[in-house]
This record gives sequence, structure tokens and C-alpha cells, in this order.
Amino acid sequence: MGGVELKRPPRTGAARGPRARALGTGGPGTVGPRTLAVVVNRARVPDPAALERQVRAALARDGWATPVFLETTREDPGLGAARRAVASGAAAVLVCGGDGTVGAVAAGLAGTGTALAILPCGSGNVLARNLRLPRDGAGAVRTVTRGQRRRIDVGEVEGRVFTVAAGIGLDAAMVAVASPRAKRVLGWLAYVPATLRHLGGPRFAIALRLDGAETVRRRVRSVLVANVGRLPGGLALVPGGSLDDGRLDVVCIEARGPADWARLLLAAATGRTRRTGAETFSARRVVCIADGPRPREVDGEPIAAGRRLAASVRPGALVVCVPRPAGDRGDAGQPAGVFAGDRMPDHP
Repeated sequence: MGGVELKRPPRTGAARGPRARALGTGGPGTVGPRTLAVVVNRARVPDPAALERQVRAALARDGWATPVFLETTREDPGLGAARRAVASGAAAVLVCGGDGTVGAVAAGLAGTGTALAILPCGSGNVLARNLRLPRDGAGAVRTVTRGQRRRIDVGEVEGRVFTVAAGIGLDAAMVAVASPRAKRVLGWLAYVPATLRHLGGPRFAIALRLDGAETVRRRVRSVLVANVGRLPGGLALVPGGSLDDGRLDVVCIEARGPADWARLLLAAATGRTRRTGAETFSARRVVCIADGPRPREVDGEPIAAGRRLAASVRPGALVVCVPRPAGDRGDAGQPAGVFAGDRMPDHP
């Protein structure tokens, strides 16, 4: 097969960046106004060769150039690949991987204007679910060639961009103990045993500052700072949560015992707005200080434990490719990139 072939990164030796034919040098892989860069996490893609054929065929049908394929590595989970694609002038970047890969690529694209497209291949696929994106390669390509562009917010914690959520406490402890193999096999259900293991743990004291206002003091199991309304498993932890309102939703989970947990989970599963065991706030900047070092996470990836979690929003910093509304099939002959005129709902 001509063009850029996917190859496994070396197992040993010095850290290597994303692998692909040199960008912008002519011939297959040349970047231009109708060139797509494709970032692939091979650990999440069952058949990379089949994916490559599918993407190439879908792009060719809509008159786009031969794509450039870049692989993630252990040393570079996607940030470097995204930056390289931006520097070379790619029209958009299609990421094929899980939430971790999507988050890393989004961090490289935030603030650049280069659009992010997603082929969800992970256990949670939280951002893709909130955007209601297709789950097949041809459908993902159509969001680039025939879809619309939408600006969404991102959050930031200690210089790390997140698209879904950051947290301190139970959610971070749960993420830390769920094994990668279990997540590959079971999807979001891999978090259930870890959650059950920590449900009986003690609550802890926090001091919460929202946009510099008066300090709120609570005893919690976890504090989640969310950019989306729905979390893994489709749980609506933040009913009405929006990706483009310029604010972050702060959920203090205070459940005291099994009855509170049951009511909270039932409310989240059914989308009810009234719920026992959780309290929700909204702010542009959030500072949470715990009574001692606690587990922390950003977009499902553990970070160093600490007492403090400070998050802020970057409104409209990320451009994403989304499907056109039902009934509007789009025109492949027109330039892609028209922004949606009205805010789309983040979930049904």
C-alpha cells in the first residue's frame, strides 16, 4: 500500500517522537488545506491496517488528499504528534484512541484553531459520547469532510489541559487502581470493582473557592471538576452540563452511606436533577484544598497526590469536528469547516 505506513515503534533505545513520513515534503503525505493528519494509538486500534484503508478510501471519496499517519508512543501519547500536525498545516487531526490519547491530542490543538476529529477506540470515550460522534472510521472522516466545526471549552490543571474532568478523592483513587487490561476488556465496567472497594472509605474535609468568592467548606468523598455533563457509563452527573458555556461544573460527592450512593447513582442514571449525596456548583476558576494529600486525576489519568486541585476554564479554546444535524447531508464539494450556528446539545 502506498503512502505512509504504520509501523511499530522500537521497543528499546532513546525516546522517539511520532513516526510518519516527513510532512510538507511533496508526494504522499504532503500537508495542505485538504490534508488530514491521523494520530493512532495502536494499543487501542484492533487492526491498524484496516483502519488505514478505511480512512484513505473515505477521504478519497470526498476529494481529500492522502492523509498523514502518526503513531503515539509511550514517551509521546499524542501531544507531540498534534503539535507536529499543526506546525505542518494539517486541516484537521483525527485521533484514533481512548480518552487519554484524545486528551493528549486536544492539549496540542487547544488554542490553535486546528480542528480535532475523534474515532473513539477506548473504554470510556467520554468526550465522543458527549458530542454524539460516530464510532466507525468512515463516519469519523465524514465529520471532517462533510461535518461542522464547533468550539468547545477546555479546562486546565497545573498546565495540563482536560476535555472531560479533573478530580480529587474517590474518583482519582478509582482511576489509579483500574488496570489497563481490565479497561481494554471490560470498558467502563472496569471501574466498578475499584469503586466498590473505596465506597466505604472516610469522607474528608475540603475548602472550596469558586471565582474568588467566599470559601465553601464541606466533607466529601470526592470533588469532580467537569467540562461535560455525562461521565463513563452514560451517568448524567451534571444534568444540563455544557461543553461551551465558558464554565466548569464542580460536583462535591458527599454520599454518607449505601442508601445515599444508591439514590445518587439512580438519579445520575435517569438524569434526574434532584439528588441526594451530591452538591453542584459552577465557576470559571476552582480551587479545592483538602485536609491532607489525596489522589488526583486529570481526564482519567492519575497525577501526583496532593492537597490542592486548582482548575480554570479556557472558553472556546478547542475546535472539534461534529456531524451535521439530521437531514443535512452536507456537500463534499464545499469546503469543510463551517461552524454550527446554534449550540448543539451535549447529550440527549
